[in-house]
Amino acid sequence: MAGHDASDLATRLGRQAEAVCRRYLGAGHRQGNYWQVGDARNTPGRSMFVRLKDSPKGPAGKWTDAATGEHGDLLDIIRESCGLIGFKDVADEARLFLSTPPEPEPRVDEQRSPAPQGSPEAARRLVAVSQPILGTIVQTYLRERGITDLRGTGHLHFHPRCYYRPDEHSPTETWPAMIAGVTDLGGRITGAHRTWLAPDGSDKAPIATQRKAMGDLLGNAVRFGNAGEVMAAGEGIETVLSLKQSLPDMAMAAALSAAHLAAILFPGALRRLYIVRDNDPAGDGARDSLIERANAVGIDATVLSPMLGDFNEDLRTRGLNALTANVRSQLAPQDVARFMALAA
Repeated sequence: MAGHDASDLATRLGRQAEAVCRRYLGAGHRQGNYWQVGDARNTPGRSMFVRLKDSPKGPAGKWTDAATGEHGDLLDIIRESCGLIGFKDVADEARLFLSTPPEPEPRVDEQRSPAPQGSPEAARRLVAVSQPILGTIVQTYLRERGITDLRGTGHLHFHPRCYYRPDEHSPTETWPAMIAGVTDLGGRITGAHRTWLAPDGSDKAPIATQRKAMGDLLGNAVRFGNAGEVMAAGEGIETVLSLKQSLPDMAMAAALSAAHLAAILFPGALRRLYIVRDNDPAGDGARDSLIERANAVGIDATVLSPMLGDFNEDLRTRGLNALTANVRSQLAPQDVARFMALAA
């Protein structure tokens, strides 16, 4: 990680070193003026130390792994814990973290009052106590669905014991869950979406209601990448991520339902919107409403249709090559060259 931009980001992250460690190294814990964990990939252990405060030995955010001799800064931690490759993805994730208002630290002698159930504040707290998905059963769950390229998935998290209550008369249970942060156009978390999973990540949990959302969802979405002039928007997280396997550099958003897809807000720079359609009546209604809204503000709207029920079914049943060929035939030619060059 070299260059002025990297140095500036590392310095800004260093001012929130403990918050960075709590988010990306949740398997560790604070030990004096250091954060102690197994390694930069968030493995449980005690061999790696992250400096939390500036000292004569170096600035906050610098770390050393006593077992391997490796060392680095907080950008390296974000890269390794999230499984990112290019500097752009690491920088985007760092800026996403820095743009999120920090959770206030509760005083030792008092607890924060409970957030109203289902509120945006409850959603923000849930996201804050969750961890990155690399190496967790969320990664297993997505891999079982053919989703292996996880670039730009910084809004997805893992919670090992997420509360689930079938109804008001039933006892509360806990299940592992994929937690998706819902954000507005400014990047502020307004809600969260929970997908409860089987303990081994092979499928969703064997419960009556496997998905639930909370917070303010209307107009907002789970976002993958930073939208510019071109983006894609669909309903489900798995559907959108399946399309992203063919178009890894295109910004995308999952609105979580057909009704919310029809109402999704448009980024100011957007000029072309790809509507990721599910092959059902609700998907058709969302498509028509969204096309009308987009055209009214001068945005070119193009529908991307799956071969089967949705793009995840395409990916799992037909494979990535067939999905890519189908999508290529529906993209604007300039977007094939821009977004599909590495996935063709």
